[in-house]
Amino acid sequence: MAADNKTSGEKAMPKTAIFKELAERTGLEPKQVSALFEALEELAKEELLKKNGPEEFMVPGLVKLKLVKKEATKARTAMVAGREVEVKAKPASVKVKPVLLKGLKDLTKEAE
Repeated sequence: MAADNKTSGEKAMPKTAIFKELAERTGLEPKQVSALFEALEELAKEELLKKNGPEEFMVPGLVKLKLVKKEATKARTAMVAGREVEVKAKPASVKVKPVLLKGLKDLTKEAE
């Protein structure tokens, strides 16, 4: 199933609507929900960037965030489709990879 193959013309919920909906469901104020998400973001950044830390952060029941470190590559030539091609050097990089936890994985199986 293609990512852009949507059955309806609806857009994803905006952040404010998510905060309002969560506020209604929990009995909190939307500002409190917003503050919770800000604190969650700060905590995730701290845990992911902690020296000698696990380099991962879990949002219980939803997703695990993992740091993926790629080493720098040197410039080189490579054979592509029978001809030599120059491949540029790339600097080292760090990316955050989301891994769905069981509850959301089961949801993706149902959608297929």
